[in-house]
Amino acid sequence: MKGTTLQVGAGELGTISSSAVHAGSQGKFGYRLSIGHDQNAQWRNRDALAFRSNKFNAKTEYALPYDAILEVSGGVTDVNRFDGQIIDIFQLGQNFTQSYANVTYQLPAFFVRAWWSEWNSDADLIARPDVAPFVRLTDQNGNSTGVPFVGNTYNIEAQHQVALGTAHRVIYGVNYRLNTLSSPATTGFNRENRLGFYLQEEWRATGHLTVVAGARYDLDTFINPTISPRVTILYTPIRDHTFHASTSVAYRPPTLFETFNNTQAITLNPTPTVSHGSRNLDPEKIISYEVGYQGWFLKHRLRARANIFFNHISQLIDSRSQAPTVNMYINDGGQADIYGGEAGIEMLMAKWLTAFANFSYQEVGQSFTDIARRGVPKFKVNAGVRAEWETGLSADATFHYVDAATYPISTSFASLAPLGVIPPNDRVSSYNLLNLRGGYKFWQQKAVAGYLRTAEVAVSVFNALNDTHKEHPLGDTIGSRVMGWLTVRF
Repeated sequence: MKGTTLQVGAGELGTISSSAVHAGSQGKFGYRLSIGHDQNAQWRNRDALAFRSNKFNAKTEYALPYDAILEVSGGVTDVNRFDGQIIDIFQLGQNFTQSYANVTYQLPAFFVRAWWSEWNSDADLIARPDVAPFVRLTDQNGNSTGVPFVGNTYNIEAQHQVALGTAHRVIYGVNYRLNTLSSPATTGFNRENRLGFYLQEEWRATGHLTVVAGARYDLDTFINPTISPRVTILYTPIRDHTFHASTSVAYRPPTLFETFNNTQAITLNPTPTVSHGSRNLDPEKIISYEVGYQGWFLKHRLRARANIFFNHISQLIDSRSQAPTVNMYINDGGQADIYGGEAGIEMLMAKWLTAFANFSYQEVGQSFTDIARRGVPKFKVNAGVRAEWETGLSADATFHYVDAATYPISTSFASLAPLGVIPPNDRVSSYNLLNLRGGYKFWQQKAVAGYLRTAEVAVSVFNALNDTHKEHPLGDTIGSRVMGWLTVRF
């Protein structure tokens, strides 16, 4: 990337999306600097701010001998308003700063990468309005607002690949990670060490058949070692047509909050309900199978893809009541089988016109209980077209259909029903989402450096049909939004 790009978009619901990016190079040294500001109001209250953030990022790259590259990057996102996620009967409000730094030394067949990331947050543990008169969530000191969370992750990874003859390519590596978390909503300062080793071989058995097999071995402070294998078979009977089959096993270790949580819910009962983490959790587990096809037609103007999949999920981690006034994180004893398929095409219809369409279907059979249950829409359909003319005009239209779905609702609502709390409906209806965008490049000029200087104005419409809908029973009702855009590159 070269030159400077400025973009600002503004529209309904107090929405602003803006960024400035400047990039260039001098000899073997290249750089990119970017800043941004984003904000929008709540769907349920257009006079209340839902989100506001300021961002800064920088990346530098230096070319070294032997085709080596040294990259150094870093940045910070400061969010002073976040109408946060809903957990059980509580909705988090957060102000947070997320910072990161990354250093990478890379050769064609080897890299070593180290990065650090920090999450520094003040959270408001606020109950939903319908249950707020009856319950309050606090940290161990009795605070509901301004509860600090400071989490840091330090990671270093090295990887090397080597060709063994013409038929074999081996990749191996090692990864170490340190996670830390400090908050009065947990039991003090907590840390977790992770160490992983991985090995993968790509075997070109014939000109038509390739087998990729690998495994990862992970050690963790709080769980037993895990082995995550993966195998993929690629078969290309004729050029531009490939079939694949794969299977894998993967794990999600418990988070530090799930391990060391220490909060309390104060209700009308005289004794608060205390929530604890657990050091005896197993990692969540998923076993995956997939079979698919990809093919090119019409001299690479049309690509078609189709896949069928089966996922088996077990050992999900959830907070459950263990006594009348004690909740604890446990592994749910149930399991779920999620299976289905998807198919799609992408097509270059003309030099100025492209289009895509895809369809997916999935089913869930499960024995999970409470909010560990999986909720998914059975059907999804997506389609879109994009036109871009030499006159500078452009237009986009994308359509999405999402089927109705039933999601688990916390049993906490039912427990508060005697106090007059009405549990929400656990089902959301299907919806249609049509998004439109039209733009005009009113200035185009080739720069001395070789890139194209441009200026464009555009209008975008989200949910043009104004099909008001929810994506989750506890979420907001989403309507339409119109925005205007100006993008200048020089």
